[in-house]
Amino acid sequence: MADAPAVRQALRALVLLGRQAAPIPAGAIARELELPRSTTYRLLSVLVEQGFVVHIPDERRYGLGVAAFELGFAYTRQEPLQWMGRSTLARLVDQTRHNGHFAILHGGDVLYVVEERAAGRASLVTDVGVRLPAHLTASGLAMLAALTTRQLRALFAPDHRFVQRNGTGPTSLSQLRTLLHETREAGYAQEDGSVTPGFASVGCAVLDHGGHPAAAVALTFPSRELGLAARAALAVHVRAAARQLSRAIGAQPDAERRD
Repeated sequence: MADAPAVRQALRALVLLGRQAAPIPAGAIARELELPRSTTYRLLSVLVEQGFVVHIPDERRYGLGVAAFELGFAYTRQEPLQWMGRSTLARLVDQTRHNGHFAILHGGDVLYVVEERAAGRASLVTDVGVRLPAHLTASGLAMLAALTTRQLRALFAPDHRFVQRNGTGPTSLSQLRTLLHETREAGYAQEDGSVTPGFASVGCAVLDHGGHPAAAVALTFPSRELGLAARAALAVHVRAAARQLSRAIGAQPDAERRD
């Protein structure tokens, strides 16, 4: 297959801008993509011309443009990832008999896009369309653990106020980093009572071809039902479902291990 370096560079630039909380300078884009500044400016010029990138002259920064939004909206209409997540989640819930969730990262929040309720289980706050702070949820922690240090800094400034729902969860960036380290070490994320008292969750990230979190799969259950060993065993099933979806969207085997 013939290589197309210019296309590759343009796509990498769009992916980079899409991960930022705000527009960034061209110099930062050049450093991240390891490109000469002259090449970066030519690349950005074409993307601005086509509407995929917008230039803010007063601040000398670049961000995603309207064309990128339209492309993202078209993806939302088709919902391929949600469609795949729904079928995978249904099988996972049938297998484990616990409520399942499929969520995406939206800034510092998680947005729940699919919920699958197990037979006989009560409905939870994590319904479709609900947003919750990512640092309180297993889905959010799983996805945050797959981000780079620089991406975390973009989402959580040093003075970020970490809200709590029930008096549990990290209250500082330092505590969050500790949780994310534990998540990476365990291979899955977990929370207990941070979202709803008496309920716990385990979750794993779905990674794209670049090893970045595209979504997360999680199961929620009454805290009293499962001890630590049983939760770890449950996480094996969640991880398998997440890896199945990661492969479906083109993740490489070495990227999968980051969840």
